[in-house]
Amino acid sequence: MIRFEQVGKVYPDGTTAVDDLSFEVAEGELVTLVGPSGCGKTTTMMMVNRLIEPTAGRILVDGEDIAGVDPVKLRRRIGYVIQQVGLFPHRTVLDNTATVPALVGWKRAKARARAAELLDLVGLDPKTYGSRYPAQLSGGQRQRVGVARALAADPPVLLMDEPFGAVDPVVRERLQNEFLKLQATVRKTVLLVTHDIEEAVRMGDRIAVYGQGRIEQFDTPAAVLGTPATPYVAQFVGADRGLKRLSVTEIEASDLEQPPVAYLDEPAATAARELAVLGARWAVVLSRQGELHGWVSGDALRGSSGTVGELARRMEAWVPVGAPLKQAFSEMLQHDAGWVAVVDGPRFLGVLTPAKLHEALRRSVDADAQGVARDEVEFDSVSDA
Repeated sequence: MIRFEQVGKVYPDGTTAVDDLSFEVAEGELVTLVGPSGCGKTTTMMMVNRLIEPTAGRILVDGEDIAGVDPVKLRRRIGYVIQQVGLFPHRTVLDNTATVPALVGWKRAKARARAAELLDLVGLDPKTYGSRYPAQLSGGQRQRVGVARALAADPPVLLMDEPFGAVDPVVRERLQNEFLKLQATVRKTVLLVTHDIEEAVRMGDRIAVYGQGRIEQFDTPAAVLGTPATPYVAQFVGADRGLKRLSVTEIEASDLEQPPVAYLDEPAATAARELAVLGARWAVVLSRQGELHGWVSGDALRGSSGTVGELARRMEAWVPVGAPLKQAFSEMLQHDAGWVAVVDGPRFLGVLTPAKLHEALRRSVDADAQGVARDEVEFDSVSDA
């Protein structure tokens, strides 16, 4: 959808902002451009809508060289979200959101209907917020309006320049989550500029790590964190890149251990005997259909004449399969748990232990380095000792 071919930008004073830049962004892909201030990432993004003109190479959007496209018409086909939002203070939220559709010739009723639809999609009830003015909104709400406005004319490409940088960390994380959910629905081709590697890793399908005017590495978040291409990239992503990688490594069924299981309708005495034979101190409690209901200790089972279901305790530490390892690690810490249950909907799949979490992380890094699937990686495991 977006292709850079040997693009360069040199200013009249001789400053090179971008040097021989070549990369491609696939349709529906979200690519984050990350690097320190002055590295050329914002220049790269602004050349896509011709707010800055390149001095070398060419940029194609959907196969068309944008040098031959009228800049005004081009910008109306590309959504643009900036940190300061840039809403018109004298116009209502609904009218702000309908700005671009109105500019490209939509009838007023259609433009306002589209604006209301987008406001609802970003979590702002148009009946409540549509008639308000920007000054009556919080910073996070203004950012949502900015995103809605950028999407209002249904552009195929969305450019985002530090879009969540002007709000506090809690609101920022919430906006990031909401945008990722929105992107899963609308599947726009997105270039997102940030200086924050945490945001780049969290948001991007792929990351372009900038040095001075050049891309040092262009790869998936997991690959950038697991196998930095250069010492510069390793330094930029930080010595704690292993911890960061927890957030982009998903839990797979092959990562799990299978603990002892007891069933809701099973006599407690029977379950106690089975645990004793196994030498286990606890069991996961399931329905006969395999649905997770909690856990029970051997001490609670011994001497009881009831059923396992009557003695089961709530399972506090659990995550869905496919969740990032970071989420599982957080659950372990929050609940002071030695393991977390992993489910697929209501169905229990197994438990993730600290040793298995570490093993999953190692497999993920090695799989990227070797270019193979995680389950093809072999190494000596602590849990095998």
